[in-house]
Amino acid sequence: MNLELRHLKVVCAIAETGSVTKAASQLGLAQPALTAQLQRIERTLGGPLFERDRRGARPTALGELVLARARVLLPAMKGLQDEAARMAGASGTDAMSRYRIGAIGGPILGGMVHRLSVAQPDAQITTHASYYVEDLANMVLAGKLDYAQVGVCGDAIPSADYGLVWQTVAVDAVCVLMPEDHPAAKDVDVDLAELASEQWVAGTGDGCFSDCFVAACARAGFTPLRMLESDIRGCVDMVESGLALGLCQPTFRAPAGLAHRPLRGAPLRWRYVLGWHPDSEAARSAPKLMEMAQEAYVEVVARNPSYLAWRGNYSHLGIVDGLALHGR
Repeated sequence: MNLELRHLKVVCAIAETGSVTKAASQLGLAQPALTAQLQRIERTLGGPLFERDRRGARPTALGELVLARARVLLPAMKGLQDEAARMAGASGTDAMSRYRIGAIGGPILGGMVHRLSVAQPDAQITTHASYYVEDLANMVLAGKLDYAQVGVCGDAIPSADYGLVWQTVAVDAVCVLMPEDHPAAKDVDVDLAELASEQWVAGTGDGCFSDCFVAACARAGFTPLRMLESDIRGCVDMVESGLALGLCQPTFRAPAGLAHRPLRGAPLRWRYVLGWHPDSEAARSAPKLMEMAQEAYVEVVARNPSYLAWRGNYSHLGIVDGLALHGR
């Protein structure tokens, strides 16, 4: 593994907070993921950077050396990026002429493309679809895509190992897709515990969604009978046939004869995020793309007024204010 600036940021965060757990929270990462990343950094540098015990994490002699260099390099690189951005803006090259956007799927992508097309009619816009966050992230890292619009479990952020910036567009409750005449469809939301006898189907992809669903079922007091995976059309077919109930987002347009309802208490959440490489040309246009993504989300979720009314009781759902950068 080659040492990168993002690794130095990890080391500084641990030193500043005095704790791997607190640093993970500050960086928007899971503690095990940050621990694994620190171990990779230490293997690359040839020794431990911190002494860790119940009192926290304290730099070793090697750690102090790395911190001393990092505290010089990181501000210098930030200054270079800011200066380059100012120069690029002064020369009138802020707007990109080409946008390559990868997405797992969903209506937010269409709204982004529409807004880009209106704002920059002459821009070249291409899209790429994949069910897998890793595939899209690696394409951004390789310079084959400018942005990746993906979804992950509500408490997660795509891995920092991709080397990308990830920013949250919105967070939604996961919904149950079922026939309109299903007994559970009569209410505004669904108690997961009442669905213990059902079989389930959800879209394919990487990430921890299946594990999180099983954990939510366990908290509700049961183990799901079966969890199937398929593409969107396959999921709809299984729900229509009565074989299984589906899991979807409230932005999903249910076909005639089907309905979706949020899970009561929001035990499962879905986070829509946009990613880009921090050192790419796309980074300058990222605020504009984020604004378009959020506008697209608001437009799409407005088609589901019953969900919006229900969401009023859950202040942690919807557009995320004070957006923070993750995965740097």
